[in-house]
Amino acid sequence: MIPPFNERGELPPGVHDTTLQEIERTLGFNQKRRGMIGRLRRALRNLQGAGVRRVYLNGSFTSRKPEPNDIDGCWDADEQVKVDSLDPVFLDFSQQRRAMKRKYGVDFFIANTIEAGSGVPFREFFQLNRDGFHKGLLVLDLDREEI
Repeated sequence: MIPPFNERGELPPGVHDTTLQEIERTLGFNQKRRGMIGRLRRALRNLQGAGVRRVYLNGSFTSRKPEPNDIDGCWDADEQVKVDSLDPVFLDFSQQRRAMKRKYGVDFFIANTIEAGSGVPFREFFQLNRDGFHKGLLVLDLDREEI
């Protein structure tokens, strides 16, 4: 369940299980956000089809901000992921991930890779805001989702 936003307009600390339906209901509160969710759905279909089990969502999209630029996040890569079925944009980190952002409106990383500036895996990196405060992360279990 997506918990209420804290005083900073962010999710409270922790990893919060959710569903795409709940994301639509809770975070799709205006036309721009609903359009972003439509593009996210397309990205999730590809990731799910390639065997990705979990996707973590973060950034201003998971806040009260009315008009976020994109949806930040990361996905678990394990032995079940079929790289040949994965859209190549999810592995193209050139030009600040421009192809991925253009195609799906997402800025995704592989969850267990290290974020260069902090030295921690992206799954942990995304649980801190720019001021160093802990914040929440949403997780979608793609094994249970009908996308």
